[in-house]
Amino acid sequence: MTRRSSFAAGARDTLPMVIGAAPFGVIFGTLVAAGPLAAWQGQLMSLSVYAGSSQFIALGLVAGHAGLAVIWLTTLIVNLRHALYAATLLPHVAHLPARWRWTLGFFLTDETFAVMAGYYARHPRAPLGHWYFLGSCLSMYANWQFWTLVGLLFGAAFPQLQSLGLDFAMVATFIAIVVPQLASLPNFAAAVAAGAVAYLGQDVPYKLGLMAAVVAGVTVGMALQRWRSGGLEAGRREEEEAA
Repeated sequence: MTRRSSFAAGARDTLPMVIGAAPFGVIFGTLVAAGPLAAWQGQLMSLSVYAGSSQFIALGLVAGHAGLAVIWLTTLIVNLRHALYAATLLPHVAHLPARWRWTLGFFLTDETFAVMAGYYARHPRAPLGHWYFLGSCLSMYANWQFWTLVGLLFGAAFPQLQSLGLDFAMVATFIAIVVPQLASLPNFAAAVAAGAVAYLGQDVPYKLGLMAAVVAGVTVGMALQRWRSGGLEAGRREEEEAA
């Protein structure tokens, strides 16, 4: 494959995620148009922050006249899950120059992580994997900017757009991201643990329940993975001794 074909393949394979994220971007733009920020400020947030959940939370905090420190801390906590994404993908990009790692790190989202995790599972040593990564990143980024702009332009004309249930598209997208990963016991148990803790902690301030859910899911998943690895290793030793 060439750089161009790898880039195009990354953009193509991200298309289902692009479609799912589109209504979310429209809703964000609509909320900005009906809220305290100017349209250019909302678009600038999408350009520079590029983190849907954090943008929605920040917008609500701005509307509630929260202090800058509260906005920064809350959005930081919500986006800490991206550190886990980065740690997972790091072995595949550690050899790249810093300019590549920083660029891909900025553009990394939930959807792109799902695409790249599947890609690297199939092609762990792909020499042009970073071009595939970039194609996925830029297709999602352009999509988010476009639909934010659509929401900003039409939000004033259709102020109740966010009440039409378009946000379900993002829920469906995340279901599509998670379900294929549940084939193994560690992944399934991690999802159950994270879901249970997230449900129980949904009323915890500053979305700390979400971070607790992440920690619970990672802990359960890693514990079961190590248990399974230990069992397999013990089985191999027994087979070797028997032979």
